[in-house]
Amino acid sequence: MNVHGWKFDVKGMMQSGQSNIVLIGMPGAGKSTVGVLLAKRLGLSFLDTDVLIQAACGKSLRDLIDERGMAGFCQIERDYVRGIQVAHTVIATGGSVVYYDDAMQRLQAGGRVVYLQLPLEELRRRVDDLNARGVVLEPGQTLESLYEKRRPLYERWAQVTVPLCGLNHEQAVETIIKTLQG
Repeated sequence: MNVHGWKFDVKGMMQSGQSNIVLIGMPGAGKSTVGVLLAKRLGLSFLDTDVLIQAACGKSLRDLIDERGMAGFCQIERDYVRGIQVAHTVIATGGSVVYYDDAMQRLQAGGRVVYLQLPLEELRRRVDDLNARGVVLEPGQTLESLYEKRRPLYERWAQVTVPLCGLNHEQAVETIIKTLQG
């Protein structure tokens, strides 16, 4: 199937079992916003794992972290991500999903993992309050230390890395599509 100039090989993706596009990256990288636009553009479904968890638990991420602690929330996230069974879907993950090898292996088995890469300076401009966003933080952890901890994990799990610095959302979608075609 040719979707807006992208040769989206549904048969080949189904045979390989990799029909999803999985977006990973730091909070503020645009996984949710770009993911929705990418799904619309390619005629795919969209799933945001943070929204899935909030809807299933009936609470915000921040409330879940406050109630269950960091380890408790991480177990919830891990369990929900490991249980995802979708095809032909753009999946926007929570930024901490890269901490769990089994969850990431599950996501890789079902799709192409795309790291939405932004430099720390750009992330600082986009993210105001990490705590309000429901980001998994260790006590005293800053955006900078979180970035340094997670960046190698994003690089490890990414099958494709897409630098998004200076791009608007539509340009980001175009860049992701062109990179996946390549």
